Amino acid sequence: MSSAWDITFAVKPPRAVFINFPLNHETGKAEDAPLQRRILLDAFKAFETLWAPGQILTLPYVWDPSDRGWEDKDFGPGFELYGTGESLQEGFGEKTLQRAGKTGA
Repeated sequence: MSSAWDITFAVKPPRAVFINFPLNHETGKAEDAPLQRRILLDAFKAFETLWAPGQILTLPYVWDPSDRGWEDKDFGPGFELYGTGESLQEGFGEKTLQRAGKTGA
């Protein structure tokens, strides 16, 4: 799992899941166990469905829909985020990940 798409793309791990959250918060916000659980279930599902080496899947979560200011703080003003929208990976379109179903726990 990664919150640094450009670094992940440069390193080219076998497979990766990107989430557009502040650095070091890949599994969600502190004290938000339901969100953390959804993110982890979606990441596990993604790792089961990614089919080719080097694929990066972007999870559809937003840190704060009403304030994207953390991006300027973490990445710098005007930084263009990769990995959301059109794929930069030749031959790989972004796949839509269906949310993991609820389980008994």
